[in-house]
Amino acid sequence: MKRAARLGTTLLSVGLMLPPIATAQPPSGRLNVPDSIRVEKEIAYAGTSDPRQRLDLYLPKEPKGTARLPVVVNVHGGAWLGGDKSMGVGELLGLVASGQYAVASITYRLSGQATWPAQIHDCKAAIRWVRAHAATYRLDPDRIGVIGASAGGHLVAMLGTAGTAAGLEGELGPHKGGSTAVRCVVDEFGPSDIPAMGGSHDAAGSPESKLIGATVSEDRSRARAASPIAYVTKEAPPFLILHGTKDPTVPFDQSVRLAAALKKEGASVLFIPVVGAGHGGFRNPEVRTRIRQFFDKHLRGQEVGPISEEPISNDRPASAR
Repeated sequence: MKRAARLGTTLLSVGLMLPPIATAQPPSGRLNVPDSIRVEKEIAYAGTSDPRQRLDLYLPKEPKGTARLPVVVNVHGGAWLGGDKSMGVGELLGLVASGQYAVASITYRLSGQATWPAQIHDCKAAIRWVRAHAATYRLDPDRIGVIGASAGGHLVAMLGTAGTAAGLEGELGPHKGGSTAVRCVVDEFGPSDIPAMGGSHDAAGSPESKLIGATVSEDRSRARAASPIAYVTKEAPPFLILHGTKDPTVPFDQSVRLAAALKKEGASVLFIPVVGAGHGGFRNPEVRTRIRQFFDKHLRGQEVGPISEEPISNDRPASAR
């Protein structure tokens, strides 16, 4: 019992990055998938037997129109210490049920198994798999967007900013050399500048230190190399960044920094504070509305008009209760 109590205290002290809880979802691995969706499960995107290198592909049984489907790739959170590919998918099933999107949700190696850059190598291998198998599943290889929360937000931001940066492409899977470019990025409260997080994030047992395999305060250059902000250029795809103003785990300033860096370079970025929200827990359905508008604009080419950058109150409107 004492050991369990110490473990719980440790996880709280380092700020375990949990997935968003914007909508109620069944426990991990038990999604309520509508009958209108078919699922291809446990696809080995890297050609290995590692259960962490798997993706689930969600496809509409009756796609709308004859065009190939754009793909949203979901990357789960969990402090790079835990989590699985069922996390966050519940919020994306509506896209698939509409008949207008496919969703691929991936797992990746956690920091207890392999340190950075293994995680981004896995994400890029998954993108290559999706692109290589686009014809098989009637997917559009040129319309791939990514979404992730917390640690997943960090990884999708890295997919968007790092491009083909040396050492980050990896050599995984049978599709080496294929493009890992993405069309757009939705980053929900992900760490972006690890050396600037400070406090408990610098501790030896922090998720960030475990990710890079060294204490952040003692190897800031390695921490910088694992930070999306270090790779920002004007070539970055459009970003939508959402972050709770009262996030006790990933400082709100992390998204402020990334948005400012993208704007400085001339990249397209929408930064939307969710006022009063903590680490996820987005209750206002306006969050999902703007994410859908963003994907419709950048993956489907829809004329959605200007997407509002006005902050969103975390209070759930009376009409949505």
